[in-house]
Amino acid sequence: MGRISTLVLIGVGAFFIALAPLVKFWAAEKIISAPANQFGITHLEAKGAQYFSKQDLKVLTADLDIIVTTRGDVKEANSTRVVWDEATVVNDVTNARPQIDLSDRRSAFDKYSGVGVNCCGVNVAKAPVTLEGQIYKFPFDTEKKTYKVFNSSAMKAFDARFVREENVGGLPVYVFEQDVPPTKTSTLTAPASVLGMTDTTGDVQVDRWYDGKVTYWIEPSTGAPVKQEQQRHEVLKTQDGIERSVAFVAVAKMTDETVGKLVQSAEDGKGQINLLRNIIPLVLLVVGVVLVVAGVMLGRRSRES
Repeated sequence: MGRISTLVLIGVGAFFIALAPLVKFWAAEKIISAPANQFGITHLEAKGAQYFSKQDLKVLTADLDIIVTTRGDVKEANSTRVVWDEATVVNDVTNARPQIDLSDRRSAFDKYSGVGVNCCGVNVAKAPVTLEGQIYKFPFDTEKKTYKVFNSSAMKAFDARFVREENVGGLPVYVFEQDVPPTKTSTLTAPASVLGMTDTTGDVQVDRWYDGKVTYWIEPSTGAPVKQEQQRHEVLKTQDGIERSVAFVAVAKMTDETVGKLVQSAEDGKGQINLLRNIIPLVLLVVGVVLVVAGVMLGRRSRES
C-alpha cells in the first residue's frame, strides 16, 4: 500500500509540474482572446462642434452626443477570428436634433492579434472594404512601437505611434497617436448657392475631404482601449480644389462614464491573464514539487521500516 501511495504522489506531482508550463505557454494563449459575443455601448461627446446641416443648408455649431454600439456576430466567428458589427448615432444636443448622422461598419479580425481579416462581408457604410492593421484592439502584450491601425473614416490603415506612458483611472496604459493625412472620402452634389458660389447656378460636384488625429490609450497586457479622442476635420471642396464649406469639424472624447467602464473591463482582463499566465502555473508547480517530495520521503520511510 505504501509503494502504491508513493507512486501516486510522485505521478500526480510530476503531472502537475509538466502541466504548469503547458498552461503558461500554450493554454493561456489559446484562452486569452477577443470575445465572439461582444456587446458594448460607448459614449463620446464633442463640445462646440461644427457640421453642415442638410436640414438648414448651412453650418451649425453644437454640442454633440455620439453613441457607438458594438455587437459580435457569433455565427461568423471561428477558432481564429471574430466578427463585430458597429452602429454609430450622432445627436445634436444644442439644437435638440437627434440622429443628425448615422453610420455603420462590419469588421472581422484575428481574435488573438487584433489584425483585420477580410471575410464575412466586411464593409464601411455598406461599401466593401479591405481591412488591414489593428481593428478595435491592439495585440495582447502591446509593445512601445508603431502599429498600423485601420481608420474607418479614411477606409485605410495608418501608423499609430507610441508616444508616452500614462495612468487612466489608476491603470497604467500606453498612449498612441495616429495622424491621418487629407483623404478624399466621397463625391456628392450640392447647390452652388449653398456653397457661396454666386457666379454659378444649379448643382455642382463637391468632394468630401477628411483629415484628423486619433489618440488611443491602450492597456498593454490586454491590448484593450480604455480611452480615445478623435480630432476630425472634414470639408467640402469643389473640383478645382477650393474649400467651400465645413462638413464636420469636432474633437470627440469618450465620456468619463465610458472610460470608467473600459478601465474596469481592462483591469478584469489583465487579472485573468495574470491568473492564467502566472498564478495557476506557479500553484501547479509548487503543488507538484510538494507532492513529488512527499512521495519520495514516503518511499524512503517505507524502505526503512
